[in-house]
Amino acid sequence: MEPENNISTTTDNGKNVAIVSYLSIIGWLIAYFAMHNDKKTELGSYHLRQTLLFYIFSFGVYIVWSVIVTALIFSLSLGLASIALLLNWIIYIGLFVLWIIGFIAAINGEKKPIPLIGDKAQTMFKGI
Repeated sequence: MEPENNISTTTDNGKNVAIVSYLSIIGWLIAYFAMHNDKKTELGSYHLRQTLLFYIFSFGVYIVWSVIVTALIFSLSLGLASIALLLNWIIYIGLFVLWIIGFIAAINGEKKPIPLIGDKAQTMFKGI
């Protein structure tokens, strides 16, 4: 009976790590250092890798897109700037949809890759 409890606890810990890692970059840090470091699980590692690349990707998109929009606004091309702001919403809604897909997989305890970046994250961050 004892081993079953340990397996259940490990599975629950992996699921908890996966869920907390999606909550924010601070949630990722808590999930990695406080919850995962001592009790590594395959599910927890999988989602930690995905969310790390997701946060890096999102930050990169934010930086690049901010430069583009700022350049358009300061060039006084208000027509292009308003189109860029509309595209800005579309990009961030797309990122939110990717986040939701990963978060739902974490809640369900599944190792389902986030489209566009999930598989790449598994090869890039093998050490997690």
